[in-house]
Formats: sequence, C-alpha cells, structure tokens
Amino acid sequence: MKKVEINFKRSINRGIHDLKDRLIFVFLSLVIFRMGSFIPIPGIDIYSITKIFNKKRESAVIEILNMFSGGAFGRTSIFALGIMPYISSSIIVQLLTVIHPKLSEIKKEGEVGRQTINRYIRYGTLILSFIQSVGISFGIKNSIGSKGLIMVGDLHFYLTSIVSLMTGTIFLMWLGEKINERGIGNGVSMIIFVSIISELPSSIINTIEQFRQGSINTLMFSLILLFILCITGFVTFMERSQRKILVNYSRHQYRRRIYSAQSTHLPLKINMASVIPAIFASSIMLLPSAILTWIKKQQSNQSRFFLNFVFENFHPGKPIYMLCYSSIVIFFCFFYTSLLFNPSETADSLKKSGAFLPGIRPGKQTARYIEKIMNKLTFIGSIYISFICLVPELMRGLIKVPFYFGGTSLLIVVVVIIDFISQIQTILMTNRYQNILKASKF
Repeated sequence: MKKVEINFKRSINRGIHDLKDRLIFVFLSLVIFRMGSFIPIPGIDIYSITKIFNKKRESAVIEILNMFSGGAFGRTSIFALGIMPYISSSIIVQLLTVIHPKLSEIKKEGEVGRQTINRYIRYGTLILSFIQSVGISFGIKNSIGSKGLIMVGDLHFYLTSIVSLMTGTIFLMWLGEKINERGIGNGVSMIIFVSIISELPSSIINTIEQFRQGSINTLMFSLILLFILCITGFVTFMERSQRKILVNYSRHQYRRRIYSAQSTHLPLKINMASVIPAIFASSIMLLPSAILTWIKKQQSNQSRFFLNFVFENFHPGKPIYMLCYSSIVIFFCFFYTSLLFNPSETADSLKKSGAFLPGIRPGKQTARYIEKIMNKLTFIGSIYISFICLVPELMRGLIKVPFYFGGTSLLIVVVVIIDFISQIQTILMTNRYQNILKASKF
C-alpha cells in the first residue's frame, strides 16, 4: 500500500513538473518575441521613424497593424509584419478547402491531410509575407516626411529589408508551432495576445495622464472603468455560453444483460467562430483606406475632392464604415461556423452511435433541427461580435475619449485567456488520471 502511495506521489510530481516546463517554454518564447519586436530593420533611423509614427498614429491602418504586431510596426522592427500573413494564409486556405474539390478531399484524409494543408498554409505565408515586405520596404521611402529615415536607400537596403521582414514572419510562424507542440495553448493566439497586452500599459498611462490634466473628469473616468469591467464580464459570459441539446441513447443488449438507456448533451457554443471573423473583417477593412490613401496622392485636385469625401465617410467612427464592418463580421460568422460545424455529419454520427434527439427522427430531420438551432446561435453570436468590435468607435464618437482597449483586441484577449485556462485544467486532469492508472499498475 505504501509503495502505491509513493508511486502516486512521484507521478503527481512528474505531472506538475511537466506543466512547469510547458509554462516556462511559453514564457521564454514570448520573451524572445518581445525582444525581437525592438530590433529595427538594418538601415533605418529609429529616431526618425518614431517621430513620423507619432504624427500618423491616428490613422486606422497604422493603429490596427501596430496593435497586432505589438508596436513592432511603429518601430519598423523585423517583426513589423507580425503573424498576420500566417493568419491570412490559413483563412484563405480554409476557404479554398470549401471551394476546391481536391483540397476538400485532402482535408478528409485525417492527420496526413492536416499536414498537407499546413504545408500549403506555410507556402501561402511565405508568398504573402514577400508581397507585404516589398510594399513596406518601398513604402517607407515614398512616405511623407521620410527624409533622413533611410540611411542609404540603395538596392542593398531593399534586399536587406525584404529578407528581414520575411524572416521575422517565418520565425514567428515557427515559434507559434513550437508553442503548440511544447507549450500550452495556441501559439499564434498567444503571440497576438502578448502583442495586444504589450500596448496596454502605455494606453493606461495616456488615459491617466488625460485624467490628471483635466481632459477627463472624475465621473467620466469612473464610468469608463465601470464600462470596461462590464464589457469584459459580458464577453466572458458570452464566450462561455452554450446551448445544450438533449441526446438520448437507446437501450442495448450485451450477451444476456440489457443496459438501460442513457442521456447526455450536445453542447453548441454561441460564438463557435471565435475571433476569426473579427480579425478577418479588420484585415479587409484596411484595404479600402490604404487604396484610397494611395490613389489620392496620384490624382488631380478635382479628383481628390471626391476621394476625400469617400475617404472621410469610409473612416472608423462613420456610419458607413460601421455598417460595412458589421456586415463583413456577420457574413464571416456564418461562413466560418459552416466550415467548423456540419449538422449532417453530426446527425450521422449520432445515428451510427445509436443516439437520437427526443421527438426528432434520426437522419435528415435531426440535421435540420441542429442546423436551425445553429443558425439562431450564430446570428446571436454575430450580433454580439459586431457590437464588441464597434465598442471603441462608439466610445470615441459618443464620449470623445480615445478608448485604447476594446473591440477586437478585447475579444482576442478574453478568448485566449479562457482557452489558456481550460487547457491548463485539461493537462492537470489528464496527468491526474494517467498518474492514478500508473500508480494502480493498469
């Protein structure tokens, strides 16, 4: 008996040690990411780029890119592109698996198909990072106020800049995959999480400084804090919410014994698409602003008047912008949910396992019933995500206060924290059951 207890304690210690190793690996990986975000591209004057960035910080394009890169974009770091090319590539490949029949067949091949899809995602990341690095490298020189920004603007600088930016993105992709293997949580999500959190202290300091200078009164400051707490609690509640569908299992006989019927639940999340619609909508909404900004510089004064009118109305905080943004979020909520969850496959799995929904015939009727519920949940989830993503714009428009933490960033932070905690609990429970079985010599 004592020997079993000793083995059990040793097994528990090994499980805790494994969890510590995983946490240390995640911490060191994220420290490396933060250190790399302060390494500038060779040939860039870091003081000049800081001055230019501070002048243009109010631009929505720069603000979103800087948020997802943890400030690396504003410092023209080797990690300026961040992990966004990898996210864009993965979304594009997942969309193609629905459209292209060959890719859809590869996706159904299990582990081998998953590895093939991941290889295509890496190739897409390489291509997108090359295109974006070329755009940034040549855009630095052509930007307004870039005099003295580049020390020597020759071919060597452009080659070095493109290679540095591409290498930085590929390294972050590799680091995210290593966190998936040896750490805890999703590596890409953890990198985005740290990027957002790293900008939080400066945002808090700016808000406190405005309060100290009298730009924000005490009542308004208290309301902002209360609103942040309420909206964070609301996001947490919605992300944990589920609709549980009752599932019954018919009685079955094994040899001479008849086992009674059992019942369980089929959990359906309200926000099954998670943060993907918000991230993809943010990426899409950057394109019109960037294109209009580039076209305005090339057009005559008469054409610029019309472009300025379009640009000002298609800007964060404007009704047209918010309407388009909400429409894209709702569309991708339904689209991405349809990729992740197939009611017909779920109904077939229930039918093969001898399960059924009370009052619903197995097969097509079960699939229709699940699809009907899923559409309602997705609609509620899409409205919820749209509201959360538009919170910063509503705060800036109604209260006239720069709300630095909210919207897509708040959604990502809460989702990553919930996933991180749940995975720690899963690892602890798995180690506990494995240790009990080892100690009992099963």
